[in-house]
Amino acid sequence: MKKNKAVMIRIETVLAVILVFLSTLIMFSVKWLLATWSELTVDEIIYHIVAPLQGTSTVMVKEYLMHCTVPAALVSLIVIAVFITYRKKKAYGYALMLSFVSAFFTTGFTVINAWDDLDLGNYLVSQFEKSSFIDDNYVDPKDVKIEFPEKKKNLIYIYLESTEITFADEKSGGAFKDNVIPELTRLAEENEDFSGEESRLNGGYAMPGATWTMGALFAQTSGLPLKISIDKNAMDSQSSFFPGIITLGDILHKEGYNQEFLLGSVGYFGGRKLYFNSHGNYEIKDYSYWKKQHKFDPSYWVNWGFEDRKLYEYAKEELTRLSQKSEPFNLTLLTVDTHFPDGYVCEICQKNFDDQYANVYNCASRQVKEFVDWCKVQDWFENTTIVISGDHPTMDHDFCNSVPNEYERTVYTAYINSSVSPKINVRRDYTTFDDFPTTLAAMGVTIEGDRLGLGTNLFSCEKTLSEKFGREFEKNELEKKSDLMIEFGQIDKSAAFESKEAKELKEKEKKTKAESETKNEST
Repeated sequence: MKKNKAVMIRIETVLAVILVFLSTLIMFSVKWLLATWSELTVDEIIYHIVAPLQGTSTVMVKEYLMHCTVPAALVSLIVIAVFITYRKKKAYGYALMLSFVSAFFTTGFTVINAWDDLDLGNYLVSQFEKSSFIDDNYVDPKDVKIEFPEKKKNLIYIYLESTEITFADEKSGGAFKDNVIPELTRLAEENEDFSGEESRLNGGYAMPGATWTMGALFAQTSGLPLKISIDKNAMDSQSSFFPGIITLGDILHKEGYNQEFLLGSVGYFGGRKLYFNSHGNYEIKDYSYWKKQHKFDPSYWVNWGFEDRKLYEYAKEELTRLSQKSEPFNLTLLTVDTHFPDGYVCEICQKNFDDQYANVYNCASRQVKEFVDWCKVQDWFENTTIVISGDHPTMDHDFCNSVPNEYERTVYTAYINSSVSPKINVRRDYTTFDDFPTTLAAMGVTIEGDRLGLGTNLFSCEKTLSEKFGREFEKNELEKKSDLMIEFGQIDKSAAFESKEAKELKEKEKKTKAESETKNEST
């Protein structure tokens, strides 16, 4: 009897410690998320919980361990110490009861605290509501007449990580006292950002399903929000990425374009490689590719892979090579230095500001200007359109503390060397969905009806969905479920969370480590 009682006590103790650890881990995690990320949504949290972690910046992992896991473990150790101290005393029962009650209330307090910040109420409601907004307003490229000019124009598409108009000064339409991105500001002012006659910069609004990198890439090239993978599995686990849609890459591939996707991080992270392979047969040249080309030491790894300075150097080499081919090209770049937290300080960064993140953005602005200037003196530039777009607003919380709540944060946008000019010279209210048809139009492509996906050709007179329905209405409808998106996604629920490539990489690393240890033992 005494033995059974002792076993019961041990089970209760273990259960209490586990509950305390989990409740405090959840509390510290939510606190860290809200303190670190700006404009955080439940969609982003769920997407990255189910997405594979391979390729994630080690800085972010260390930050999480330090601010969440370690404190939770320390609290648990204190609880264990209390149990050990009072294990044979009457106070043990009170300590046990207090542990269970504390875990319960800690979890409840955390949920209440996050309810408003993450807008959990509306999110939960939206998961049970369906909307026909996407179904009713989606224009399928399969049903649209799309005509390319006789001489097809090249495309360079630059996704600038976490880059907003917000970082310009107030006079230029930003929200900062000092302009952190002066070169980017001038590029937008001298080219097209659809601000009309106004001197203030204008950019695209990132709607639900487009507020993190993979969602942003998907939105700007398909005119759709990335919703299905969030509710199910990470897209990197699938055999295809939304096989039921036609994207920018698909259209250009059909027209004979040579397409490359260049990035300094790991391509499979978040399903990026799968997407660009599935839609447009892009050559993916990521961190792993460049390492195999012996561009840097095999052990070299900073931030998320390698810095943007190298990316632009490699892009110049690729452009020189692609321009010598008879077919037109589409070179797409994704930068990473400006990823939060605080960005990556490379060797050419200058200390013009007190804040590190500001200096990184300032450096990124100069690098884009230098790259565009280089493009302008190349023989192929006259027949090339350059699109520069922030992928999504920054997730860094502290960097935008001084930005007024009423300020509308939009991603940086600039269309350079467009084949057409806006038919109406007014400031447009648009989202990143509109980049899909607008990019084609800038290349001289004629689009029947001037709409593709949920996007509108901003060079036309056609209203965007934001202008037609209002941004808030559009946002609320996009948060709800869509039968059409479920049909497009064709998600395999039984697929593993971890991609085949990620598993192969882990096995290769394990094998290399084992061989190294065997070699050391033999010597």
